[in-house]
Formats: sequence, structure tokens, C-alpha cells
Amino acid sequence: MAGTRDPEATKARIFEAATAEFAQYGIAGARVDRIARNAKANKQLIYAYFGDKEKLFHQVLEKTMLAVAGSVTTDIEDLDTWIDQHIDYHREHPELLRLLQWEALELGREHASAGELRCGRYLEKREKVEVAQGKGLMRADMPAGQVLMLLMSMINYPLAVPQVNAFTIGVDADPEEQRTWIKDAIRRIVAPETAAPAAGPDAGTGA
Repeated sequence: MAGTRDPEATKARIFEAATAEFAQYGIAGARVDRIARNAKANKQLIYAYFGDKEKLFHQVLEKTMLAVAGSVTTDIEDLDTWIDQHIDYHREHPELLRLLQWEALELGREHASAGELRCGRYLEKREKVEVAQGKGLMRADMPAGQVLMLLMSMINYPLAVPQVNAFTIGVDADPEEQRTWIKDAIRRIVAPETAAPAAGPDAGTGA
């Protein structure tokens, strides 16, 4: 019937518009009236559905995290596929890394979105690393959280700060060549130890 309200469709449009708005302007710079206009929704309806602007941001980030969770593998034992899918996702969906940067800048660690689903996602990833370590597929001398953080950093940093990436390896650098180097470096970092190397900052100095 013409004119029938579809709340779920309206919420979906609001989420889409809010994701684009927050990714571009952050929390302080985002405008609810602009989100409403782009979503073809009533501004007051946004407040009724989601609360204030910061609450909307948290819900947008949580939904975005769920989207990536449903799009990339958690099977870190197939390391090449794990890396490829994460790189591909962030290239195709730059809004996630932008939202995370705004969260760090404007909310900090203390006020970061820490919903149960998001926390559970990171716990699941750490547990997958621990299982791979237990099977001898990854080095076991490094805590699983450190392994995971190194992997995410190597994948995400060039995409999160493309200007630094361009300054470092050149504006005409082949992204697929960079992918190859990232995968090679990650394999070397997480490879099981065959011999115990010297550890610590003074290792290899001959002192």
C-alpha cells in the first residue's frame, strides 16, 4: 500500500547515510540533518530510533564491524586467504578504517565502542591464533594478541594512511606487489621457530 511506513527499510537507509557521514566527517563534524536528508528520513525519527549522535555512531560502528565479520574468513590457519580477504575488504570498504580512526581521535580508548559482539569478535580471532600456535602452524613464543595485532597493523596501516603509503613506496607503486610483500613479511613473522633466535633489542649486536 502506498505510503505504508517500513521501519526496517528506513533504519537501513539511515545506517547507510550515517556510515558515509561519520566516515567523512567524524562525530563532531557529522550533521544529523544531513544524514536525515540523505536517508530520506525524518530527523526526529533518527533520534527516536538511535538516540543522540554519539549513540548513533556506536551503533554504526558495531554494524560495520558485523559486516566485516560476515565477509572475511576467521580461519587463520589458511593464512594467505585470511590476508587476501582482509586486504580486499578494506580496499573495497574504506569506511571501516575511517570510522576506527575517528573513534580513536574523538572517543579514545576509554569511550570506545565496546559492545559484546565486537569484543567477542576479537576474542574469537585471538583464540584462532592460539589454536594455530597449538598445532605448530605459528610461532608460539609470542602471545596470540601480539601476533594478531602485528597482522592487522601490517594489513591496515597502508590502507588507513594512504598518504604515508604514497610517500614511503611511491604514488605509482603497484598495490598487488605490496600485497605480495605484506604476505611474505607476515609469513616470516609468524613462522614457527626452528631454532631459538636471540631475543630483545640487543640481539645480533655481537655484544
